[in-house]
Amino acid sequence: MQAIVAVSQSWGIGRDGQLLFRIRADLQRFKALTTGHTVVMGRKTLETLPGGRGLPDRRNLVLTRQESLTPDRAETVHSPEELLALADSDAFVIGGQEVYTRLLPYCTRVYVTKVFADVPADAFFPNLDKDPHWQIVSVGKPQEEAGLRFQYVEYRRV
Repeated sequence: MQAIVAVSQSWGIGRDGQLLFRIRADLQRFKALTTGHTVVMGRKTLETLPGGRGLPDRRNLVLTRQESLTPDRAETVHSPEELLALADSDAFVIGGQEVYTRLLPYCTRVYVTKVFADVPADAFFPNLDKDPHWQIVSVGKPQEEAGLRFQYVEYRRV
């Protein structure tokens, strides 16, 4: 399994249930990497997607405690064990904070978009730079869009 995430300088990922950044190039990269694969998310992340439905051209698995949830274009699972039995090894964890925290131990690769901005956040991704179990394997060139500077960094579990 792998994860994909956009983070601020303090590893923030969201505030008030919304993403911190909407960078078109990053969203296009997200789509290119995840299309044709399984994506794994929590209920709150599902609710932020267009129409509250699963993403098109992907198998959508929603990890939730809500037994009665029946989302459009998505399947629900109720435990990490159930999820791991259903998810392909190349599935992408796409959020939010609790799902990232619960599933990061099962991930072998993380695609991070580091945005060089520090904005207020109330949801965070674990700081992989301070975790000895992760190492950087590739760093993209810095880019800028709509006044935001960002860079793609890929981590691998060691």
